[in-house]
Amino acid sequence: MKHIRKVLLLLIFTILIIVIGYRNLISYGIAQLRGQLHIIYNARPLEDVMLDKQTPDSIKQKLLLIQEIRKYAVDSLGLKDSKNYSTYFDQKGKPVLWVITACEPFAMKAYQWHFPFLGDVSYKGFFEKDRGIPELEALKKSGYDTDYGTAGGWSTLGWFKDPILSGMLRRKEGQIAELIIHELTHSTVYLPGSVDYNENLATFVGEQGALRFLRAKYGSNSKEFTNYQFSQEDEVIYGDYMVDACNKLDSFYKAMPSKLTIEKKYHDKYFYIKDLILGIKTLALHQPERYIFHFPGDHLPNNAWFMGFSRYRKEQGDFQARLTLLNNDLKSFMNKVLASKDKKQ
Repeated sequence: MKHIRKVLLLLIFTILIIVIGYRNLISYGIAQLRGQLHIIYNARPLEDVMLDKQTPDSIKQKLLLIQEIRKYAVDSLGLKDSKNYSTYFDQKGKPVLWVITACEPFAMKAYQWHFPFLGDVSYKGFFEKDRGIPELEALKKSGYDTDYGTAGGWSTLGWFKDPILSGMLRRKEGQIAELIIHELTHSTVYLPGSVDYNENLATFVGEQGALRFLRAKYGSNSKEFTNYQFSQEDEVIYGDYMVDACNKLDSFYKAMPSKLTIEKKYHDKYFYIKDLILGIKTLALHQPERYIFHFPGDHLPNNAWFMGFSRYRKEQGDFQARLTLLNNDLKSFMNKVLASKDKKQ
């Protein structure tokens, strides 16, 4: 009996140490779970939304479109079938998720958070904006470049039934298809600790899948297809420029003399980034007005902002080369990805 009591006391003591050591992570996890459950429990089944006479026809049409996209993604692209996007959550015109990213000030090295099951992740989300502010300020105080913005969608990787967010429906057909296929790719393939790979893959499949869906539904000469095609051509040009800008920044920081003062480093960094931003105006884009940025006062984007482009676009050329070898068959491409994933696990 004494031995059992000792074991129980040791177990309780161990648990207390773990709770104390990880109290911030546990508190964060509880807050995130609460926020996610609020959305899930307040999401309405699509059948109810469609039968509701108060639901505008424009919303009903977009909800039906998303069901077509889901079916296409499963049947024609080989993505995992699930009950995702079978419910609807009204955001009431407000953002529901905010995301922090951070980067070293004189190196293109993202700050990493570590989470159980997910591994190292270069962003951190909050369902309550104010909860992220203390961490944002702490990162700034430690000298990191930071960015704090909203997210239009995310995947719970099969842990929950992801709803359609009302904010998604403000997008055009092509952007909706891209977003839904992007998130369904996450729930189909996710490698823990490999954020750049996961996001680049979902970006690639989302864009390629959207093009194929629009062509199949509307035709190659439709405005839905051609408008999205032009926007994607712009995204490729702009994305390639920004990934190259990240590489140039990386080389720029590595070439900085160690004897430079912090003030001089920030001075040189400011004007280098300013030139990179001005270079956007030289790009041959279909819709250059979409890429005109207005920064308040003398503020310019920082390393955290630039790193976002590497996170989502630096592997696009590699994926395109693989797709070309498969005669542009995106379903075969996904089958290869899934087979490769199984070997890595």
